Amino acid sequence: MSVQVSATATTRRSANFQPSIWGNHFLSYDNDNNFMETSDRMEHETLKEQVRKMLMESTDTLEIIDAIQRLGVSYHFETETDEILLREANTLSNGSHLDDKAELHDISLKFRLLRQQGYSMSCDVFNKFKDNKGRFKDSLVNDARGMLSLYEATHLRVHGEDILDEALAFTSAHLHSMATQLNSPLSDQINHALKQPIHTGLPRLEARNYLSIYQASFSCNEVLLSFAKLDFNLLQEQHQKELCDITKWWKELDFANKLPFARDRVVECYFWILGVYFEPQFTQARRILTKVIALTTIIDDIYDVFGTPEELELFTDAIQRWDPSAEENLPDYMKEFYMALLDVYSEIEDDMLNQGTLYRFHYAREAMKNQVEAYFVESKWFHQKYVPTMEEYMAVALATSGYELLAITSLVGMGDIVTKDSFDWLSNKPNKILIASQTISRLMDDIVSHKFEQKRGHVASSIECYMKQYGATEEEAVGEFRRKIEYAWKDINEECLNPTSVAKAVLTRILNLARVMDVVYKDGDGFTHAGLELKHFVSSLLVDPVPL
Repeated sequence: MSVQVSATATTRRSANFQPSIWGNHFLSYDNDNNFMETSDRMEHETLKEQVRKMLMESTDTLEIIDAIQRLGVSYHFETETDEILLREANTLSNGSHLDDKAELHDISLKFRLLRQQGYSMSCDVFNKFKDNKGRFKDSLVNDARGMLSLYEATHLRVHGEDILDEALAFTSAHLHSMATQLNSPLSDQINHALKQPIHTGLPRLEARNYLSIYQASFSCNEVLLSFAKLDFNLLQEQHQKELCDITKWWKELDFANKLPFARDRVVECYFWILGVYFEPQFTQARRILTKVIALTTIIDDIYDVFGTPEELELFTDAIQRWDPSAEENLPDYMKEFYMALLDVYSEIEDDMLNQGTLYRFHYAREAMKNQVEAYFVESKWFHQKYVPTMEEYMAVALATSGYELLAITSLVGMGDIVTKDSFDWLSNKPNKILIASQTISRLMDDIVSHKFEQKRGHVASSIECYMKQYGATEEEAVGEFRRKIEYAWKDINEECLNPTSVAKAVLTRILNLARVMDVVYKDGDGFTHAGLELKHFVSSLLVDPVPL
């Protein structure tokens, strides 16, 4: 069944979204196929134990932890890493001072690793690198490795840490020119960091990039490198099979033909969720969240692109009722989609019932109802040609960013590490870290997509709202929003410092959602327009294995 509408229906908008660029590619990764040899899997286990031994016996543990994290294999050694970093944090908290001769790289690396782990190492440790005028010493520009490490450390800063704001400006200005004078792999590492800092990047993508940099570095450990390559490919095989199953589900729904006005982005949706969690134990979580984000993308397009006010009111009411009988009131093109949505949530309900965590389904369903309500408000604004104030807009647009829905639903399939308290905490308003992640999502999206959206007909974005309310130019609006995004990252960093009110695994999901936006929307709306850079990202994680 294709879209059917009345001949007298209101003229409908069209976004002319590009069709999926992936075709049936991921159907080839059938569950019955194992691409990695048994010998590779045995070698993987042997190498893992060698790396574990190396980590526990080394005298240079922070360098090894950094390499393990950046190569994407730290999830194998969480207990060992936790013990080592806790010991480092306790040493500092007990009054021990850093070696006066410690170099910029060493201090910056320790600061970043401890902050990433939630330990609040003081930024005062960087005062020793300032001159008597309170500026960073000019001599630091002769230490490229140290400058890069300081630059990476600054992205863990929180509010009030002026020295780290200064350090970011200082290192950014100099690293650009330094990169042109250095050889690989350090020049490559600097250029990549300037575009994508470690802290705001996706761990899986960063691992793929770092493999080649690490292989060419003088400090490369061949055992660790071999283990990281094998691990990447083994995990890639699991991800390919997961995406194969999801693609089969998506193809059977056939929304690309039945709802041609909507974006067909199930592969990109899986990539998005792979950014939220890539670890092997989160298969169920990825399946649930990918299906939800794929369907939410279509709901977004029903409200933003195709639906008439009358149809949207019917659809909103049907979602609030959450009853198969509500289908009969919907126009033809909505009926099958509505039932598919209920089917996915019925699947979630059955899974949670079997696992004794049925309460999670109720949180997930309410999150979807709230999402649709927010979409409906924006649709009314558009049809009424209403431009809200920034305060009105953000109150609704944080919800339409989808990040509350995704954050809540991300916890559903995570197993025993998530409790009902985690859902209660996430659902309580206001939630500082969630609002920060939503703000990054909404403002980054609006900055890069508002011109395209206004051209095709769309509710006023934050850009238009800000320009109207404050008589500002587009450039001024973008500048203000970039400051708000920077502020939001500091909020996230602050909320991830110990002690935290919820498990670090829960906070990491929200942090990772913000990271996805930073990666996918940095230079444009890579998701909607299926850009070449996002295609490269997907290929590097889900198509091309690492050469062994």
